[in-house]
Amino acid sequence: MDRSRDDVWAECLGIIRDNISRQSFRTWFEPLRAVGLEDDDGALKLTVQLPSRFYYEWLEEHYFSLLRKTITKVLGPGGRLYYDIVIERDEPAAGGPRRGASMELPARQPANVPPADRPPRVELPEGVTPPRPAADVPSSAGRAVDRSRGTAPDRRAPTATPFALPGVKPVDVDPHLNDSYTFERFIEGDCNRLARSAAQAIAEDPGGTSFNPFLIYGGVGLGKTHLIQAVGNYARANGRARSVRYISSEQFTQEFVHSIQQNRIGEFSQYYRGIDILIIDDVQFFGGKEKTQEEFFHIFNELHQLGKQIILSADRPPKDIVGIEERLLSRFQWGLIADVQPPDFETRVAILNRRAKDDGTKVRPEVIEYIATHVKSNIRELEGALIRLQAHAALTSREIDQDLARDVLKDLIKEARPQLTIEAIQSVVCDYLGIPEDLVRARTRKREVVQARQVAMYFSKEITNHSLKTIGLHFGGRDHSTVIHAVNSVQDQVDTDPNFREMVGNVQKRLEMHQR
Repeated sequence: MDRSRDDVWAECLGIIRDNISRQSFRTWFEPLRAVGLEDDDGALKLTVQLPSRFYYEWLEEHYFSLLRKTITKVLGPGGRLYYDIVIERDEPAAGGPRRGASMELPARQPANVPPADRPPRVELPEGVTPPRPAADVPSSAGRAVDRSRGTAPDRRAPTATPFALPGVKPVDVDPHLNDSYTFERFIEGDCNRLARSAAQAIAEDPGGTSFNPFLIYGGVGLGKTHLIQAVGNYARANGRARSVRYISSEQFTQEFVHSIQQNRIGEFSQYYRGIDILIIDDVQFFGGKEKTQEEFFHIFNELHQLGKQIILSADRPPKDIVGIEERLLSRFQWGLIADVQPPDFETRVAILNRRAKDDGTKVRPEVIEYIATHVKSNIRELEGALIRLQAHAALTSREIDQDLARDVLKDLIKEARPQLTIEAIQSVVCDYLGIPEDLVRARTRKREVVQARQVAMYFSKEITNHSLKTIGLHFGGRDHSTVIHAVNSVQDQVDTDPNFREMVGNVQKRLEMHQR
């Protein structure tokens, strides 16, 4: 066999890249790698590893024809593609690390095989949960869609006077969407790529994908609200849905309480059951509100049965939400769960550049990079720093430069001192204690060397952001338990031995001088 598996897969990726969008390629194909190429009864069989069963289902549903043509072109008419799917267990074995298994499936999904006869879905790693149809609620994946109008057929029965907005029919519902929250204005990065791709797919065909409900979770200010509202804005603008409603969980609760006070619970229920896309933000605040949860439970079931789209957001994964009934939490996991993470440096720079362009402000690249380097927690704080800088520059008629940024953002940005490396810490500690530096990485157990090694490990843990495993590797390949023992040993001696405490304090002063 002349070609390796990696060469064959690289050739396949080249063909695929030319036939799909850049975003789709980065999301669904870049993470994949070939793990096998073998002769199988005279035909070449290429095996590609997928990170989850979710990838298998998506590729089979959306790229089956492209993959079949690509494999035929690269491997010949008899070429075969197989998937090695990683299955990660929810819980690690007792006393052991988190482990995974795998299953191999051919890249075939005959059209005449009914869904019930296809291989069962499996659990995925945290951050992505595959669709899991419930036994008591019919699946909506096969519902008919009116393609001429781009919307699902209207299955609503005539309703009573709508709730909350007197005189307004469900099809004329005020969506409560922010028009600026669109996919075009959403900056995509590795931190949110899966969530963004899934949101786009849902916006194209609300209720028609297996991502129903769709739940996004992540910390404050990471773009969850922007993304879920972008679905509603796109669906309305492109005729994919007639009625969209975005509402926070707190507002939903307030409306429900108001309906009880006004004896209009029936109207409240009918109103929400008539909506094509229901978007609820911050569902964790349903916790502890039993009556609200019960009402939403019934609305959820009705919408899901009718093939309407449900979109939710939360600040944590469903399993970590406190105070919500198990039956509701289980429904949150019927569709797709995706997380969003804090943006990386490149994404932060892109966000700031987009914001400056939208505001019509020219900001030097070094200022953008300065802000992006020091404001890392979330997008809201990142944009807030730029807005503050723009406002100060306008009010004082000063040019936006790095000096102004340092002055205006000094309470927000605490410029970090140069980060010490583990090697630098080893050098300072060994120099102070008079120990040859290479000995702290050797296997010797001489008392003075062990002490220097433990002190260096202690400061490596205190000063750097490296993991225990990484620290151990820098000390002759020792494991994390050795680092933990060293840190605890140094701390115990600092607490009980004044002379040792003084020595550690002197080393710390030298390290601080080294950082200046």
